[in-house]
Amino acid sequence: MKILFVEPALCLSAFAMTLAGPLTTQYMYRRIWEENGNYTFTNDKNFSQCKENKSSPILAFQEEVQKKVSLFNLQMDISGLIPGLVSSFILLSYSDHKGRKFPMILSCIGALATSVWLCLLSYFAFPYQLLIASTIIASFCGNSTTFLGACFAYIVDQCKEEKQRTFRIAITDFLLGLVTGLTGLSSGYFIRELGYMWSFLVITLALAVNLIYILFFLDDSMKDTSSQTVSISCSEAFKNLFNRTYMLFKNASSKRRSLLCLLLFTMITYFFVIIGASPIFILYELDSPLCWNEVFIGYGSALGSISFLSSFLGIWLFSYCMEDIYMAFIGIFTTMVGMAMTAFAKTTLVMFLVRLPFLFTAVPLSVLRSMMSAVVGSTEQGTLFACIAFLETLSGVISVSTFNGIYSATVAWYPGFIFLLSAVLLLTPLTSLCVAKCTSWNEGSYMRHTEVESSEDTSDR
Repeated sequence: MKILFVEPALCLSAFAMTLAGPLTTQYMYRRIWEENGNYTFTNDKNFSQCKENKSSPILAFQEEVQKKVSLFNLQMDISGLIPGLVSSFILLSYSDHKGRKFPMILSCIGALATSVWLCLLSYFAFPYQLLIASTIIASFCGNSTTFLGACFAYIVDQCKEEKQRTFRIAITDFLLGLVTGLTGLSSGYFIRELGYMWSFLVITLALAVNLIYILFFLDDSMKDTSSQTVSISCSEAFKNLFNRTYMLFKNASSKRRSLLCLLLFTMITYFFVIIGASPIFILYELDSPLCWNEVFIGYGSALGSISFLSSFLGIWLFSYCMEDIYMAFIGIFTTMVGMAMTAFAKTTLVMFLVRLPFLFTAVPLSVLRSMMSAVVGSTEQGTLFACIAFLETLSGVISVSTFNGIYSATVAWYPGFIFLLSAVLLLTPLTSLCVAKCTSWNEGSYMRHTEVESSEDTSDR
């Protein structure tokens, strides 16, 4: 008997992705350290490779390693940009007619292939540059954004009411935060106790279990549409995909269209800053004066992931006394404060305290997804999330590439510059949300759009 709960698949994927992030970054840091200098990388548990003494000859080498790791991350992100964009858009748009499971399965296979390759790379010490090839291949299968988009569309398929939709998405983000928090907390111990190869093997096993669950235990939320098979050419199929996206905006009223565009712009610009700055935290913590080891980095990741729990609680409490749009305002503003504080964090205590302003970082993402899903019709959810995934993939790769490039150029004279820049950039989604409130938004407006759509569907019948 199959079930309609996608949350286990989300949690397994979150575990694998959260563990793979810091693991891959630190593995690259170690490989580049060992292959580009005469300094031995020690495994002493109480020792960090970082040097704070400005007169130490290792300091210049340390900064050079920082630059090379950042630039290699940039190359990997750019290499997977185009295939990731194409696969995300096609897979999620097609899910409106063929079901949500297929993009989940394909993106899981891509992640599994990458983790297997990382196991081989660490065991046989192949040139780390070969990781770029696996990134390109995996991107054709979709990426984590594709997987999340399919899962959120799967959830929205089962939620007909606005409050139910917002709460269900908030619960999902809470589960993601809980898993990523625990995983981040333990990531340093995985490296320390198991080493890189066995840690990558744990990720591989988690993704394999996830694939089995999706294939054999998860039911499709749109199985009634899967039987509607129409034989059309490949060019016609592509034309239909883009046509559905075009009609998503064309068929909408001017007010609904402007609201949807503003919400999309707000979410993507916010996502741009959050995703771009996230990997820089690890490099910033590895560098002086913090000089964190893998365990402290794990603690920092765990504290950062608490924002999913606090965001869930915030949505749950704030929903009783304010509109969704005000919750988004709070999340963006507090995140902006956190970025500004990070730029001046010079001690371990302050770096831990910096996580406090990030408590509501996930609120805008959850709320804006819910608001946009309520603006469009029930048969347009896959197309909407395809647009979101497409834009998230594009902005994510561009932002990570941009932020890594800026950090590489500024780390020598002021490592915290990138976080000050992030705080300034967050003024953009804050401004666009103000415009949405002043021009296209009033209480319950997007609920009325849903009611109009329902009445039109009824009259068509």
